[in-house]
Amino acid sequence: MNSENNAADSVSIYMNGDIDSSVSAPDHLTKIGVIAVDHRVKRKAKRLLKQHSKDTPSERTLVHTRYWKNSRKPRSGYRKRGLPKKGGAGGKGVWGKLGSESDGIDDIDRNDPNYDSDTLDNGNVELKSIIPELSDEDLKKNVELIILEYYEHGDSEEALLSIDELNCNSKKHMIPVHAIEIALDHKPSHREMTSVLFSDLTVRIIRPKEMIHAFELLLINLPDLILDTPDAPTVLGNFIARAVADVCMPPKAVQMFKEKVDNEYAREALNRAETLLSSELGLYRLDNVWGIGGGLRPVKTLIRQMNLLLEEYLSSGDIQEATRCLVALEVPHFYHELVYEAIVLTLESLNTEVEDSMCTLLKSLSDAIIITPDMMQRGFLRVYEDMSDIILDVPLAYTVLERFVEKCYKAGFILEDLKKIPMRGRKRFVSEGDGGRVKEHY
Repeated sequence: MNSENNAADSVSIYMNGDIDSSVSAPDHLTKIGVIAVDHRVKRKAKRLLKQHSKDTPSERTLVHTRYWKNSRKPRSGYRKRGLPKKGGAGGKGVWGKLGSESDGIDDIDRNDPNYDSDTLDNGNVELKSIIPELSDEDLKKNVELIILEYYEHGDSEEALLSIDELNCNSKKHMIPVHAIEIALDHKPSHREMTSVLFSDLTVRIIRPKEMIHAFELLLINLPDLILDTPDAPTVLGNFIARAVADVCMPPKAVQMFKEKVDNEYAREALNRAETLLSSELGLYRLDNVWGIGGGLRPVKTLIRQMNLLLEEYLSSGDIQEATRCLVALEVPHFYHELVYEAIVLTLESLNTEVEDSMCTLLKSLSDAIIITPDMMQRGFLRVYEDMSDIILDVPLAYTVLERFVEKCYKAGFILEDLKKIPMRGRKRFVSEGDGGRVKEHY
């Protein structure tokens, strides 16, 4: 026990370096000396590591270079597949991933005067385009274009869609104003189409209050409208009565107009409207206040009106009035009937003055291209075909026709082909073997 304690003391003295080198160690301390040497080597290695950490920068760079030289990680900034690391979103001094600028709401400046926390925080922002309202001049141009196209195709639904696209919320009352101003310069059939359009507009786009405002403006402007359209008060009165009949305005609107508008022409228009609305069947008869347009009228009605037109012309000799009445019928496809009736009336009159007057009228209509050459030719040929029946009432029809055709040819509005008048047939009795039948020979 004492020997072990002495050995331990010897080891501690030997490891601390206090033993004299001249004194030899005992044999039993040989192994203990080897252990002490190993401890010294380890402690020296630790000191070397501490000194290495305090080396110069060039030495650290050398160590770093050797580390990266033997590293298998890519040093080009791209992975093995050729794509940037983290999709280009990582690293110091980079812009970040494409589109990342709008990912979060932290970049929104809450001090911005346009910042709205209620909408931006909830994410329900909705952007709408703002179209400025049309000016008075632009509105007039657009409405005029739509109305004129409507007169061509007659499709009120298409016109309504075009009007609905106009941005004129505070100026809708100007649409009927411009439409009536255009209708004043057109035919009755176009005015009828305008009234039909008003009936559809009131249901979908224009309110009765706006329609009343439109007619108020028209009544005020009547002194100016009458300069271009002398019958403007009568026409406007028809429009007012028709609008009331079509429930575009209340019946009391006429009385309201009388209280607000006071001028001579406005009173005339309102009196016309009251007259049309006062009759018991007024509301029903107003459907035809503009008449039945063009080819919608029966053929017998058109023939009767053409005969009245020709008789009035023979009594007055006014070619302009006769031309106006013919154009007002709006049946250019039926003008050959006028030529036919004019020739028949000439044959029945047996009067050279009537022949000259009819020749003058037909020449005027031909020069104005109201009656086209094909219509003129068709009218003459119809007379030639019916001569066998006409001669029964007018025995001298062939003689008068030949004279009248010669005058028309000299006037220059028929071709030479029409000079070939069919010869009058003669009737003869044949032999008794034919049974006494009457045969026609040409």
